[in-house]
Amino acid sequence: MSPSNNDDASGATSNDGVRPLTRKELRALEKHTGSSDVVPEQAYETGQDAPATAPVPEVAPAPALAPEPDQAPEPDPEPQPVIPTAPDTLPSIQDAGPVADHHPDETQVHEYHPADQHFYEAHDAGNHYPGEAVHEAGNHYPDEAHHDAGHHDHHDHHPDDEHPDPGLFAGVAAVSVVAKPSKKVRRRRRLLALFLTLVVFVAAIAVGAQFLKPLLGNDKPADYPGPGTGEVMVSVKPGEGTRSVATKLESGKVVANADTFLQAFSSSGGTLSPGDYTFKMEMKNSDAVSVLLGTDKSKVIYFALSAGLRVGESLQAISEGSGVSLQQLKAFSDAPAQFGLPANAKNLEGYLAPGEYRFPLGTPAKDILQSLVKGTTDELVAQGITDPAKQYEAVIVASIVQAEGGQAEYGDVAGAIYNRLKPNDQTSGYLQVDSAVTYGLGTKSLNFTDEERQDKSNLYNTYANPGLPPGPIGSPGKTAIDAAAKPKTNDYLYWVTINLDTKETKFSKTLAEHNVYVNQYNTWCQANEGRCT
Repeated sequence: MSPSNNDDASGATSNDGVRPLTRKELRALEKHTGSSDVVPEQAYETGQDAPATAPVPEVAPAPALAPEPDQAPEPDPEPQPVIPTAPDTLPSIQDAGPVADHHPDETQVHEYHPADQHFYEAHDAGNHYPGEAVHEAGNHYPDEAHHDAGHHDHHDHHPDDEHPDPGLFAGVAAVSVVAKPSKKVRRRRRLLALFLTLVVFVAAIAVGAQFLKPLLGNDKPADYPGPGTGEVMVSVKPGEGTRSVATKLESGKVVANADTFLQAFSSSGGTLSPGDYTFKMEMKNSDAVSVLLGTDKSKVIYFALSAGLRVGESLQAISEGSGVSLQQLKAFSDAPAQFGLPANAKNLEGYLAPGEYRFPLGTPAKDILQSLVKGTTDELVAQGITDPAKQYEAVIVASIVQAEGGQAEYGDVAGAIYNRLKPNDQTSGYLQVDSAVTYGLGTKSLNFTDEERQDKSNLYNTYANPGLPPGPIGSPGKTAIDAAAKPKTNDYLYWVTINLDTKETKFSKTLAEHNVYVNQYNTWCQANEGRCT
């Protein structure tokens, strides 16, 4: 090449005699030609132009040219950075935006296109060189250069901009990222905690209620389902209140709750009557009320025996209530040994305990009579009299006490009877009671003749025959039996009821005093004509 082709500014040529073009000259040539042909990579590195028709052979790198006086020396192209190996596990990034497209088929070093304004010019969003770190849309690493929407005339190229330090990813991968529980999980946890608290609270109330129930009396059921089983005898004493009876029924497990039973009894509008009643265990309140009021007669055998009734009267009432014939009942009564009575007993006189009775329909007659006898013997045993012979004697005394005196004086009458049986100078062992005489006569009138008073053939004539009569003269009630078993200690030998309405009884130690009280009785009889017959 001629010297005229040399660059005056540089003055240096290549080995083949051709001076390489400077970058300024290359840029001017690109603008002038407007060619879109790609400049060979060797030309970019050396400034040497190559024929477009043949490939440029590889040549040794050109020596460095001396810088022109008015131009700063061009820096050597920086070597391509090594692409770091991505960590095995990248950190989780929530709400990641769309990832820009990556072109793996691009070569590591871009070919230079003359149409480009700058070789290191920033690319459109979403295009990256190979090995370039992929960024989230609109997000940049701290060291990343930010680009405006327009083009810059010049941009310095830094390898760290495209390839972050691999140590950054390694450190991030080593950190455990704990995800925050979702709202649904937190809501479930709150609901579970609330549920467990509620369960503990309810359990505490239930346990506390179990301890408080006995103290408050609320552990008893209101009523039994009924109809009940077995048999329970309950006695209602004269003047006894419904509260006392209700307590007895609850204690005997006849009713479940005394309070609810009282409510049922009050609602019935009935009146409580004294007597002995037969209940079942675990009855309904309404059924127990019916027993006390006698309103269930059509469903059971029902009859009532008053204190002082003679055996014939009692058997008649039993027959009417049970439907059993009077002859059948009398046949059982005339054989008292089969009911446990002593040999000197002629029948069941004195042992058919007074009270109200209810038995299931179809109950045998013997069972009915046995139940009544048992009521009397049980009371004697309760008073400490267990020997059948002693029991029989006590029943005789109790029957006279029942017939002769008012209940308020039963203990004194019993004491006076035992005093008369003892040796004394007033009665000489004679009881001299009118009720026994009339029993022997088969009547109830207290008016009998002097001849009848002196008749020894009447074994119940206590005027003519000393000692106790051969048997009871009626059915004594519980109070009379208790008085005969445990009489009051006194010095009385005589007594007389001077008022049949009030049952007022006068006691005396001598016959003279007794006659004064007898006159008071006669005066009352005259004032109440027909009452003393």
